[in-house]
Amino acid sequence: MKKILILLIILSQLSIVNAQITISDVTMPKNVTLEGTKLSLNGAGLREKLWIDLYVAGLYVKTKTSDANTIINANEPASIKLEIVSSLISSKKMIDAVNEGFKKATNKNTASIKSYIEDFITAFKEEIKVGDVYDINYSPKKGVSVLKNNKLVKAVGGNLTFKKALFGIWLGKDPADDDLKDGMLGE
Repeated sequence: MKKILILLIILSQLSIVNAQITISDVTMPKNVTLEGTKLSLNGAGLREKLWIDLYVAGLYVKTKTSDANTIINANEPASIKLEIVSSLISSKKMIDAVNEGFKKATNKNTASIKSYIEDFITAFKEEIKVGDVYDINYSPKKGVSVLKNNKLVKAVGGNLTFKKALFGIWLGKDPADDDLKDGMLGE
């Protein structure tokens, strides 16, 4: 009987470790595949502003870590999944927020990646609705691409410098949201 009880406890703990994360009624898958590479959910969190839930974001990497700099600087496949949960998110507000995020992530030194930023923000030009899902993918071979609701909306390209700035929006020293950063880092 003790062995069965111990086995049940172990199994319940394993299911907790492998569980998907649900935040604000959004469930992030535990794995995604990017160009044949399996990426694991590193963590997820909620972007809030003035106590209003705006979007849920999940970070997918090859090797889980709570070190933001390791993720930002890694020249390997990675992905950020954003699911919109508020009708307050509009195309203009998203573009403004992304532009502000790039300025913060680069200490206003965006000149070398300006064309990539301009190309990237066009992924958000169409109307944004509650339930829209954006996958922001980085591949060392192809650079950054953005999918909206599983359809490619922008192949930006870019290099590691652009990827560092892009992921720095959420994981940098001055992130879009500190609690969201912590969540994406699995903390």
